[in-house]
Amino acid sequence: MTREQAPPAVELRAVTRTYGTGERGVIALDSVDAVFPAGTFTAVMGPSGSGKSTLLHCAAGLDRASAGEVVIDGTPIGGLSERQLTRLRRERVGFVFQAFNLIAALTAAQNVALPLRLAGRSPAPGEVSAMLAEVGLGDRAGHRPSEMSGGQQQRVAIARALVTRPAVLFADEPTGALDARSGREVLRLLRLAVDQHAQTIMMVTHDPFAAAHADRVLFLADGRVVDALPGPAGAQEIAVRTARLEEARPARSARVASR
Repeated sequence: MTREQAPPAVELRAVTRTYGTGERGVIALDSVDAVFPAGTFTAVMGPSGSGKSTLLHCAAGLDRASAGEVVIDGTPIGGLSERQLTRLRRERVGFVFQAFNLIAALTAAQNVALPLRLAGRSPAPGEVSAMLAEVGLGDRAGHRPSEMSGGQQQRVAIARALVTRPAVLFADEPTGALDARSGREVLRLLRLAVDQHAQTIMMVTHDPFAAAHADRVLFLADGRVVDALPGPAGAQEIAVRTARLEEARPARSARVASR
């Protein structure tokens, strides 16, 4: 089956997420339709408060949609129990966060092995070391997070996210806490995961340079997908699109408030 023939890794169908009720209710996502094809890298951008993080949380099953349906790797998740949803995330979803979220008491190797152990299986011989070598940290297996730089910690987090070969990897501002050099290395590894292993990645970012590594960029504003830019796109073009959204925001917000 080719990439074009494969079913989407994630699909959002008219997904709405509302917080609160009545006049105090806030619509974070407003009937969003989006498809994330298998084996592709999608960046999600938009002004602060546009719904980027809510989109990621709903798409990953970390938050429940108020209406609509989310489908992960062919499984509609709306009707799943919390236990079933937790199992699906363990088996089919990987996460990389800005804050790394490594366990301080564990070594790099133990952190990478953790998703496998939580799923109830022991790592195969050489599986963890191979994953660390893939992110350039084969010599850091016995080091704890406090003994590594921020960039190295994020590479451990990427290895941990990929060790189960998930259907989709969600990355929330993965370079936000890194210097430019470390950020470039992280983006290179994410791009390689797509190109060499057909990994599906959805990345929320505010950085046009980071978004330029993706196959396409989705732009959100006021909880809606308002623009899309197919790749390869340059950072300057992405920045221009983002600036236009910022400039149009007051008028758009006024229209939303008057509905």
